[in-house]
Amino acid sequence: MFKNILLFSFSLLLLAAPLQAQDARKIMESVYNQDTSKDTTWRARMEVYDKKGTARSKKFAMRKLGGLGNSKTLVRFTDPAEVRGVGLLSLNERGTADRQWLYTPAIQRVRRIAAQERRQRFIGTDFTNEDMAERVLDDYIYKMLGEGEVVDGRKTYKIEGRPVSPDKSQYAYVYIWVPVDVPYSVLVEMYDKNGQRLRVLKASDLVKISNVWVAKRIEMSSPTEGTKTVLLIDEIKFNTGLKEDMFTQQALEKPDVF
Repeated sequence: MFKNILLFSFSLLLLAAPLQAQDARKIMESVYNQDTSKDTTWRARMEVYDKKGTARSKKFAMRKLGGLGNSKTLVRFTDPAEVRGVGLLSLNERGTADRQWLYTPAIQRVRRIAAQERRQRFIGTDFTNEDMAERVLDDYIYKMLGEGEVVDGRKTYKIEGRPVSPDKSQYAYVYIWVPVDVPYSVLVEMYDKNGQRLRVLKASDLVKISNVWVAKRIEMSSPTEGTKTVLLIDEIKFNTGLKEDMFTQQALEKPDVF
């Protein structure tokens, strides 16, 4: 009898691990799938704070074609003068490595961002080039770490994500907090292979626009450097009919079109 109980308990342990992983994956699928829009347009600004707390403001526009994690995005800075016209084109498609190109108006040149540059800061902000490219759902393996921790007044699931291909990311693993009642990543901590916390992303001011959850305030901080960047969305539109030809290297070279 005792032996049967042990066997039964052991079988439950075997079932628990894959079930837990499956639940974490399902939660992350809900985060990705809640955005059903075909295209998105932002008008936003970044407040970039240095170690002393001094802020510099940068305004930009962003266009995206496709859904979260399977999209084409073009970011174009409009102010101040030293970054006006700078653009970043990112192609994030399932089954392929992220591809990014940067346009610098001062030299009127488009160049592809090399793999080793993905960990560099984007235009002096706390977002790296890798952070500016949306993560593809299937690029990570997910594990449930806990449930019930409160973040900004909401109970959350805590999920660990590890890259399927570790050599393609500067992050060895990430911790993700997703509210029980809202399919959105409200807190993400990113770590290197030594367990050092490199960046922390906090998303707040959640609103539902055209049936899509959006964070109107996103803060990215760099704990090891004592800096942070706050992204504030001033205007957002969905499904305005953006076309494929708006997301090419040729379009990237035309800042006046944005």
